[in-house]
Amino acid sequence: MKLVRRLIEVGALKFGDFILSSGKKSNVYVDIKLAVTYPEILEMIGSEIAEILKKYEVDRIACIELGGVPIATAVSLKTKKPLVIFRKELKNYGLGGDMIGEIREGERIAVVEDVITTGKSALSVAERVKKKGGKVVTLVAVVDREESGMKFESVLKLSDLIKAKDLFDPTKS
Repeated sequence: MKLVRRLIEVGALKFGDFILSSGKKSNVYVDIKLAVTYPEILEMIGSEIAEILKKYEVDRIACIELGGVPIATAVSLKTKKPLVIFRKELKNYGLGGDMIGEIREGERIAVVEDVITTGKSALSVAERVKKKGGKVVTLVAVVDREESGMKFESVLKLSDLIKAKDLFDPTKS
């Protein structure tokens, strides 16, 4: 409940008219990118996901840039598991490539995401992990918007955040 309180206090739960990265329209936006700029929130998220991952045998943490990077880093620090970061687009300069880090054949990978709406981004990471020889053992989101129809782990559900809004809203007394 402390995490929910902090997310609401820092304004990570927003109401209005939004276009999500999935292209869907929504009257609720969960700004985990903003939330993880607060060290104590990032640490709580890392701890919560690390706790979820105790149910799985995991060799490495994977994410996609940008939103997943601080989360995957926090989880990596908590679990002492290395991470791999997938780029949204292939880089054609420097060392090039579509990822930072490595995946060894047969490694068990946990994919972490900030918010899952349709699951498209998480599934794209999972597909890329498989192409590199890894095995995805779980997908874990900080927030499940409960719209994907997929089965995966999450720290919070959007419906729970919305219910808690009035309890912790600092503008209400």
